[in-house]
Amino acid sequence: MKILVCISHVPDTTSKINFVNGDSEFDTNGVQFVINPNDEFGLTRAIWFKEQQGANVTVVNVGGADAEATLRKALAIGADEAIRINANPTDGMFVAKQLADVVKNGGYDLVIAGKESLDYNGGMVPGMMAAMLGYNFVNACVGLDVNGNEAKVTREIDGGKETISAGLPLIIGGQKGLVEEKDLRIPNMRGIMMARTKALTLVEPTGDATATKAVKFEKPAAKSAVKLVSADNLDELISLLHNEAKVI
Repeated sequence: MKILVCISHVPDTTSKINFVNGDSEFDTNGVQFVINPNDEFGLTRAIWFKEQQGANVTVVNVGGADAEATLRKALAIGADEAIRINANPTDGMFVAKQLADVVKNGGYDLVIAGKESLDYNGGMVPGMMAAMLGYNFVNACVGLDVNGNEAKVTREIDGGKETISAGLPLIIGGQKGLVEEKDLRIPNMRGIMMARTKALTLVEPTGDATATKAVKFEKPAAKSAVKLVSADNLDELISLLHNEAKVI
């Protein structure tokens, strides 16, 4: 079984976010980038298939040269090879087209993508890829087993979970629950050394133009100062809740 895991190169959640050039570009100075958490759950599941069923695991990213460190980490975790599509991931449609081209040319049986990336939270790419390729698609995936050409998939739905079967080739949008957090892999020294010898292929993007452009980014409004009200002064508390907070 050939598995392709889509990897997003995203800022760590503890990073301080700033913008430059009139708030039109994200400031990467001092920001640490990591594997998108939803993608890391998918990668860990793919490595399980490699260890238990002999699957071949390839990771792919649409991004610049700075994303190669993230791809090397994925290789150190256990992926067999990596592909970097040399383009700026400006919008979901553009990214989906680039990834779909890799899938089509690579003949992958299973494509594991995160349900959404931590930075833009668009949640569009896996479904777009499936539509472009005519593959089966399951989103919000929290369980995945494969037996031959049939997959058993568990996904979150309103009020619970649903288990369904789907034939390969299949694309899933994975999330937390696909594996347990305790099962996530930390690269060891042997894995890091082996990652240096594994193939990282650079692919130029297709001729598809990007459909969107970021005009301006804006941070959420700063929280106002906390007002402390004496427990004995209920009239003031009610007045503040009614006139300022406007919650009553």
